[in-house]
Amino acid sequence: MRLPRTDRGRLALVVVLAAVVIVFTATVPLLRDWFDLRVYYGTIDSWIHHDGRIYDYRVPGTMYGFTYPPFAAVVMLPMALVGLHVAIALALLLNLVALAFALRVLAGRSWRRYGWYGVALAACVLALFEPLRDTFSFGQVNVLLVALVLLDCWLLSTGRERWAGVGIGLAAAIKLTPAAFIGLLLVARRWRTAAVSTAVAAAATALAAWVAPDASRFYWTHAMWDTTRVGRLDYVSNQSVQGILARLGVADRAVWAVVVLLVLGVWVARTRRAVLAEDWTAAFALTGLTACLVSPITWVHHLVWLLPSFAVLVRAGHARIAGVLYAVLCTSVVWLWFDDASGVDGFLGSNTYAWITLGLLLWLPVGQSGSTRSKNLARSTSEMKPAPTPAAPAIAHASAQPTPDRCDRPPPSGATAATTGSVTGPGLGFARKASSDPTGSTRPAASNPQSSSSPASS
Repeated sequence: MRLPRTDRGRLALVVVLAAVVIVFTATVPLLRDWFDLRVYYGTIDSWIHHDGRIYDYRVPGTMYGFTYPPFAAVVMLPMALVGLHVAIALALLLNLVALAFALRVLAGRSWRRYGWYGVALAACVLALFEPLRDTFSFGQVNVLLVALVLLDCWLLSTGRERWAGVGIGLAAAIKLTPAAFIGLLLVARRWRTAAVSTAVAAAATALAAWVAPDASRFYWTHAMWDTTRVGRLDYVSNQSVQGILARLGVADRAVWAVVVLLVLGVWVARTRRAVLAEDWTAAFALTGLTACLVSPITWVHHLVWLLPSFAVLVRAGHARIAGVLYAVLCTSVVWLWFDDASGVDGFLGSNTYAWITLGLLLWLPVGQSGSTRSKNLARSTSEMKPAPTPAAPAIAHASAQPTPDRCDRPPPSGATAATTGSVTGPGLGFARKASSDPTGSTRPAASNPQSSSSPASS
């Protein structure tokens, strides 16, 4: 299939794709009704206007309340000044800005060559990505955290290390998962940047302790260790190693600890290789994958941390593989095993997203050398260029010197389109009955379990 080359043809293609995306998102995935944002808003409203306590608030009719560190509540304090609908609008705007920045970092300078057409195609493709759909629909903070972390990726890769670490520190103070990137800085022996991240996270946490001392004491001594506040470990939306084991009926924490140590060992080995090659995009991508695997609970919408991995695949010349994996993550396929994840099919199918995450951790290309990049470029342009002249071998030899793979380095020709979001087509969606209940319910199972439309919360 050839893509249109005229502006009229491109506009027609964008209109058709936009119509498909609108129909798909309106009929197949569930609108989560900004459930998590309602948790945040209700918590702040109760705390500021009704003298309530941060971790005592529950959404009416549910068992769900605030689960983030106290600093997250402090950051969300401006919501006390606006109504719920204004808060929803602001959350959507902030998520869009954060997503645009994250894509800019991952795409590098190559985004300029695609103009409005590339942006429109990227928007259509990204709207199909289930983790992003759920993040926006829940009113979640995932994309904002990714943008903060990738800010440090950009600073490190462009030599602007003076302020590097601030983004990771703030993200770690808002939610615990990004603290894994402090581990990346330690593995990379960026002691100063790691110290900055730790200091920023500690300062933010101290500020929250000053603003809300009782809430801070309760969170760090009790709430942080209580996973039942978030949801069931065996819920199909939990695509972590712990989720896999829970669906297998393995409750021994020692088994989980051993598997986590193995995952961390792979991460350290592969990340060191990426750092030695100054391939910061791959290093950050590997860390995001690892954080999703080792976290006790990784809901589907947390898998926005996989986005940097797709950028790495495309830059390495594996756009088709990236497209296939991305398409699977658009399908909501894991929800087919919502009611019953037993048997071989349940073991394989209900953990599909976790298998993709693990596979990327094991085989994601890192430290691409100049010769490899040249081969990928030649492969993508071989049909358009004449055979090389006798002088070509000497030129190729001179150009094959290793060069660092940086966050803002343009990817090989023919592969950049997928970096900006045009790597895939719409996946197969599975209809789900609308529900306002969040994911990971801690309530006892009913005789007729809730449908696969259950949103994944927090």
